[in-house]
Amino acid sequence: MRDKIIANLQKAQPLFIGEEDAFRSAVMIPLVEKDGELHVLFQVRSYTMRKQPGDISFPGGKIDATDDSPLAAAIRETHEELGIAHSDIHVIAELSPYIASPSFIVYPFVGILSVDDFHINEAEVAELFFVPLRYLLSYEPYVHLVDVAPQPGEDFPFEKIMNGAQYQWRSRKMEEWFYDYDRYTIWGLTARILKYFLQLVR
Repeated sequence: MRDKIIANLQKAQPLFIGEEDAFRSAVMIPLVEKDGELHVLFQVRSYTMRKQPGDISFPGGKIDATDDSPLAAAIRETHEELGIAHSDIHVIAELSPYIASPSFIVYPFVGILSVDDFHINEAEVAELFFVPLRYLLSYEPYVHLVDVAPQPGEDFPFEKIMNGAQYQWRSRKMEEWFYDYDRYTIWGLTARILKYFLQLVR
C-alpha cells in the first residue's frame, strides 16, 4: 500500500488542481510577413456569434475531445477560421498558459503563417487586420481596473462557515489592458496574452 501511494504521487500531475475539469481553450498568435516586416494578425469575431460578437481575438477556441493536445486544437482552429492549410502554419513557440480562473484556462502558441491568401469562416470571423509587430513593441498600453467581488447564491450554506452571512469576502481588482490601432481596440483576454507575448519578444 505504501509503495502504491508513493508511485501514484510521483506520477505526472496537471498544471494546477482542477485543470482536467476546467474549460480549456487554445489560441494561436499568428505572425505574417508583409512588406518585409512581421505583423500580428487579429480577427474580429462575427457579429452574429452568441458569445462576444465583434470582439477582437486570435484564432482559437475550445479544445475538443478529438484534439490530441492544446497545440493540435490551436492549429485546427487556425485552419478552420482562416481557411489556410495546416502546412502553412509553422509553430515557433508555446507560451505559458493563461489561467483566467480555476474553471477557465487558455493555452497560447505563436506561429508564422506562410500564406497571404485567407478564406475566413464568415460564421466565426467578420474580418482580419494586421498590426506591425514594430508598432506593438513601441506602444504603451493603458489599463483600467475592474472591481471583482464574490456573490454567493441564495442557497449558499452560510450556517456552515464562521460569521455566516457576515463573512467578509475578499474582493479584488482586475486589470484590463487596452491597445489601440487605427479604428480597432484590442482588450480583454486577447490583450493580456498579447502583452505577455510582447514582453517575451522584447
